[in-house]
Amino acid sequence: MSSVNIRRAVENIKTGTTVYAPLVEVMINGIQAIESKNNKNGEITIIVERSNQLEIAGSLPTVKNFEMIDNGVGFTDENRESFDTLYSDYKIKDGGKGFGRFICLKYFENFSVDSVYEDGDGLKRRTFTMGKHNEIIVNEKIEPSELTHTGSKIQLTSVKNGKSIDKTLKIIAKSIVEKILPYFITQDYACPKIIITEKDDSESIVLNNYVNNEISDAIREVKVSENTFSLQGNTSEHEFTVRVFKFFSPKQQKSKISLVAHKREVTSTAMHHYIPEFIDEFYEKKTSGNNNRERNYIVKAYVFGDYLDSNVSLERGGFEFQKNNDLILGISQSEIEQAAVSIAKKAVGDDITTRQEKKKERVKSYVEEYAPWHREMIEAIDLSNMPCNLSNEDIESKLQNEKYKQEVVIKQEVNQLLSESSVEGIKKNITKIVKKISGNSKNDLIHYIALRRNVLDIFKRSFELDTNGKYSSEGVVHDIIFPRKSDTETTSFEDHNLWIIDERLNFTNYISSDLPLNGGNSERPDLLVYDQRVVFRGDNEASNPVTIFEFKKPQRDDFVNPSSSEDPVQQIIRYVNSIREGKYKTPQGRKILVSDNTPFYGYVICDLTAKVEKWLDKEKDFKPMPDRLGWFRWRENINLYIEVLSWDKVLQDATMRNKIFFYKLGI
Repeated sequence: MSSVNIRRAVENIKTGTTVYAPLVEVMINGIQAIESKNNKNGEITIIVERSNQLEIAGSLPTVKNFEMIDNGVGFTDENRESFDTLYSDYKIKDGGKGFGRFICLKYFENFSVDSVYEDGDGLKRRTFTMGKHNEIIVNEKIEPSELTHTGSKIQLTSVKNGKSIDKTLKIIAKSIVEKILPYFITQDYACPKIIITEKDDSESIVLNNYVNNEISDAIREVKVSENTFSLQGNTSEHEFTVRVFKFFSPKQQKSKISLVAHKREVTSTAMHHYIPEFIDEFYEKKTSGNNNRERNYIVKAYVFGDYLDSNVSLERGGFEFQKNNDLILGISQSEIEQAAVSIAKKAVGDDITTRQEKKKERVKSYVEEYAPWHREMIEAIDLSNMPCNLSNEDIESKLQNEKYKQEVVIKQEVNQLLSESSVEGIKKNITKIVKKISGNSKNDLIHYIALRRNVLDIFKRSFELDTNGKYSSEGVVHDIIFPRKSDTETTSFEDHNLWIIDERLNFTNYISSDLPLNGGNSERPDLLVYDQRVVFRGDNEASNPVTIFEFKKPQRDDFVNPSSSEDPVQQIIRYVNSIREGKYKTPQGRKILVSDNTPFYGYVICDLTAKVEKWLDKEKDFKPMPDRLGWFRWRENINLYIEVLSWDKVLQDATMRNKIFFYKLGI
């Protein structure tokens, strides 16, 4: 009498199994019973019983029970003792784990057996139920049989709550075939006939026909020239065989790699994890009479080998070796799958190649149109692992990630170079590393210049009339150049565009944008720049210049009126005098250091209407620049050089300075 905590054994079953696992388990036991009898006319019938509960009109009732009938040797005393022994080794040579029956109780409430077997003088009938507490076999009865042949009837009843199974017989049949396909395709082996049928005989399917019958045409093997590969384990080399099949009308399924142990599918992994182009279905044309039609299919690669048979887990939901980087056995699941998917690729090689080329063109098109700074890099990187159907944002993210990886490698090589103790070692590698550094820096420069082109396009549009016939305000153009109400303490180098006015303004120590010079409600220039040239960067030195900007709305010229309080030239002069008199401090609370010879630069940017030009000439004593797009004056008494520039000149000069770069980039 057995004594096993069955409930705990069932609860401890690992994930990796499905509701089809007990069906497969019972079916394979039936196949083995037929093999033991050496029955050339072996047959297994699976009867599907549905719920009596009414469903929505047109919907099939839920599947609740299965009954499986085979004409094998039946539950002989040896089979009965094996069933009643946890981890029995009775069928170990066939890959038996002595545990499969417990999986049945994970998905079904009841598991019962009604079997006829030969015992000495005649046939006997053995019936019992699998227990749920401590005894594996309960309610056992043995009596003489009135039947004339051996065999077993197994009943799996009441699918447990939360466990569901497909409704249509065709899908159930196809799912079972996928699990036990190796039984149908193993060389020099004839699988018993397996039939799945509705209890009311309304529909019946012979599973063998899915593979062996041309009429079904649901599954078809694809021959490949080389279907074996070897991998080196820790103790020896192991050989694997791959067989590739097309599964037609796959619904929502994806192409997969199935690892097989003892003719049973154990794991199933999507191929697109290794080759992204397998994520979508494939199509082939089928000629039927005068009609050509396309049929969709997926690919499944079944992998066989002694290494898999020897290392399958107890529940057959996985293997003893690791998914990645197995240090104990030496060969991981991912290594096997990677080699298998390469063979599967040959079966649909042209389609995969076409998809890969299409993906490359998609990435190149994105780079040419939106991200030319990656142009050089995509020629050198491997795009094969990049997923298909990516958005522009996804492509940019992938390319940035690749760029980061390259930078890490370059830094490592540079550090290694610097650690060289001999001049010869440095000379040998320095040219290659400098080229890599230059290439990466070039990508950054291209990116930066392309962004400049976009900024100038936006800047140009800000001068145009809007739908209401109005020009943009000072604030709009101000924000393009430098955000209002901010300074360099809160605005990074990448977030302003002072280069539009003057490239030198990129290299400044502090910029105040439309902020009071001394807090509170004091005066505030549009831009106040404490210029720190690169070589003097970091100190508040009296010899360094201070630059002040004032912006005026495109086409606005009322500031030249005698009654206006917004005379930009006078505003700049007032700011200069206030700074010279020591009224303002740096953000750190230090006095802005100036001396008698501290240079000041003032810029007024506005549209040079006829009214403004007359005002500059007659009232402000400014001189025109040669292009007549700007005016200037030197005020020696306060060491101030001041220019009044048109928005057109600012745009034109910025465009000209960058034009050669745009030309070289083809943008």
